[in-house]
Amino acid sequence: MKKPILISFTLLSSLVTSIVSSATLFPALAQTRGGILRVVIAGEPPLLDPTASTSADVGRVVNQNVLEGLLTVNSKGRIVPQLARSYSVSSDGLTLSFKLRTGVKFHDGSSFEADDVLFALGRARDPKSGHTHPEYYTQISKVSAPDKQTVVLTLKERDNDLLFDLARQDSVIGPSGRVDAQKNQPIGTGPFKFRAWNRGQSIELERFSSYWNKRLPYLDRVSFRIIPDLNAQFAALRAGDVDIIGYGLGAENLAQVRADSNLELLTGGSTAKITLGLNNSKAPFNDIRVRKALQYATNKPEILEGILFGQGKVIGSHRTPAEAGYLDLSKAYPYNIEQAKKLLEQAGYNAAKPLKFTLELPAPYQNEVRIGTAVAAQWAKAGIQVELKTVEWSTWLSKIFTNADYQATIIGHVEANDIGIYNDPQYYFRYNSPRFQAAFKRYQSGNPVNSSAALGELQKILSDDAVNVWVVQLATLVPVRKGVKGWEVGAPVESLNATRAYLSK
Repeated sequence: MKKPILISFTLLSSLVTSIVSSATLFPALAQTRGGILRVVIAGEPPLLDPTASTSADVGRVVNQNVLEGLLTVNSKGRIVPQLARSYSVSSDGLTLSFKLRTGVKFHDGSSFEADDVLFALGRARDPKSGHTHPEYYTQISKVSAPDKQTVVLTLKERDNDLLFDLARQDSVIGPSGRVDAQKNQPIGTGPFKFRAWNRGQSIELERFSSYWNKRLPYLDRVSFRIIPDLNAQFAALRAGDVDIIGYGLGAENLAQVRADSNLELLTGGSTAKITLGLNNSKAPFNDIRVRKALQYATNKPEILEGILFGQGKVIGSHRTPAEAGYLDLSKAYPYNIEQAKKLLEQAGYNAAKPLKFTLELPAPYQNEVRIGTAVAAQWAKAGIQVELKTVEWSTWLSKIFTNADYQATIIGHVEANDIGIYNDPQYYFRYNSPRFQAAFKRYQSGNPVNSSAALGELQKILSDDAVNVWVVQLATLVPVRKGVKGWEVGAPVESLNATRAYLSK
């Protein structure tokens, strides 16, 4: 296999800053087979196909467990073959060739072949197909299959993100022609197959006995239990009703985790960015002075210590310290209420005419609700009047994410290397910057040296334009009951991956 020249390898080299110890990932003793692993998730996925919904909860449940792609990102942050057994990149970066694994079966018993890849990428490239991110694949001019086990991508221009994009949850592959049925009963090639969806309660997976890696998985079943309340999650863990809190542990519970002899705490890096999203196309946030006023009125260190008990890092743009190419802009807008007031006055707001807007909070995500509530109280010190409105997740996805019908919101953007969302003027921030778009083109299609420089420029442009208020990078804190082994944390793919997990006796 040729050494790829695409920048994705360089960018990913330090993407994973911390994962569970090698002793946990690759135990010296033989792994125990069998058993049911019970994993808590806070939000219920709107559906179960990550190519049809950008909800992180979709990928958390099915990505790598049920559905797989040509490539994936391993626990060391490296792009590696998955359904492809090998791949190569031409010297000019315009041809990518994939050799597919042989003998791979879908959960319905049909064979995985090149036609399945052609269908998946054909749909991914079609802006009218309902695929989550067709923009990831715009540089692909042709997808061909010389034979059943080979796929060739021909590009219009070099695309330094394409290998990483092919490893994302958006690029998972199901049987050719299967689209609508995938949303509720996904069929893939992964180590577990879909068993049942008990709405509002759980999503059940079971071991796929014909998985192409005959050594895996170890578990018989995985049960994703839907428990939105953080305190209820923790009570269930301590009582032994569940085995893992998959994400979102309340930092206030850390001391109790460490004091409980039945629990262990796994920690790792994170690409989760708590983002106060602003609609840049609507008043009042189509005025950069207002957006900058919010930056100065936000006391990020206070949020980090008061809400998250110091677990995380203050950030100042749409990238985290866990990702290579990170530019530290955390001090670009130091907390300064007087500067915030001055900018608001310049924009026409004062005590007689205060800035008023609605901040919509996603109900299932209590860290976001808590942080949004606290930030609104901070903004009040600058005379800003914020109406807090909690919305259900399905409403958030349709109203805010899909239709951009909002003024301000808050959410954790968890995907790695996703700065390209700002290149899309129709993304829900409605940010349209020719300067950013030109820099993104240099980043995406330039040589590795120029691309790395452009990546820093992209972060600086977002900060200068005060597009959103990026508050903190969340830490990955995963409490598990003792006896749970092989659970990975910190990998830069959206997945609660149970492939190598097992229960020791």
